[in-house]
Amino acid sequence: MKRDYFIFSSGSMKRQDNTIFVINASNEKKVIPIETIRSLYLFGEININTKLLNFLSQNEVILHVFNYYGFYSGSYYPKESLLSGFVLVEQVKAFTNMKKQIIIARETIDAAVNNIIKNLFYYQSRGKELEGSINEIKVLKQKLQECCSIEEIMGIEGQIRQSYYSSFNIIINQEINFNKRVKRPPDNMINTLISFGNSLLYTSTISQIYQTQLNPTVSFLHKPGYRRYSLALDISEIFKPILVDRIIFRVLNKNMITESDFDTELNFCFMKEKAKKILIKEFDDQLNTTIKHRTLNRNVSYRHLIRLECYKIIKYLTENVEYKAFRIWW
Repeated sequence: MKRDYFIFSSGSMKRQDNTIFVINASNEKKVIPIETIRSLYLFGEININTKLLNFLSQNEVILHVFNYYGFYSGSYYPKESLLSGFVLVEQVKAFTNMKKQIIIARETIDAAVNNIIKNLFYYQSRGKELEGSINEIKVLKQKLQECCSIEEIMGIEGQIRQSYYSSFNIIINQEINFNKRVKRPPDNMINTLISFGNSLLYTSTISQIYQTQLNPTVSFLHKPGYRRYSLALDISEIFKPILVDRIIFRVLNKNMITESDFDTELNFCFMKEKAKKILIKEFDDQLNTTIKHRTLNRNVSYRHLIRLECYKIIKYLTENVEYKAFRIWW
């Protein structure tokens, strides 16, 4: 069964026959059979060569690279094997059709907000005073249906996020002072956790899009741009409350990660390796967790839910089947 591999040691990675070897600075070898790899995540300084990249391409393995501080640098995206000119044409047509673009973008954010409210209800039922945030977000959520442009949708989404993030100080049991979202660079523990978790989700979404006929650069909510897979940003919005925020709440409320697991330099906060490994394990475990799908009537993993989201977008683009983004129902 295929899985994701996370490499923290520095050294080199090479192909030998039909196997990949990771050789660390102490010349110790770790063998990774190619047939077991879904994606590779590199957090250490690893030397690679074109022989390895060609081998990864042949086996449709995506390589995700992170820098020394744990921030996402980029992905090696092999040549697509599930090409469809028809799907690509329909995807571009939907992007250039303002009505269709708004339908997808609005449904994406509406589902994301639904999942945010579910998070708040969960912690309210456990004694947290979150009624004010819930009511404020519900009012803003209703305004989404009145939005007639992507800019308006993003504006409402920004207000909702601001209200939602203010509730983190109530949800998280540790002493934090989380006032606003700061990305480049993150300036405190919460912003660093969010950025790192979002990067893990973004790369996982890229890997799932690769298994479909969608083009990852043509998006509907986020503007397509250079050097990014903007469709992965779109789809990630739906799953951030489920696969990033809930994990952050869990690791902090259980004191699995604390302030001592971070270093701060000139308003720049980054995680130590221990914290990265904890968050990655929790994230990977969550992706592998299964739920009973109400429509398919079988157990599916959270990872597969991301791919199902891609399939729903394809159905909307090619068959005009109403697009209903994933919403937590429990």
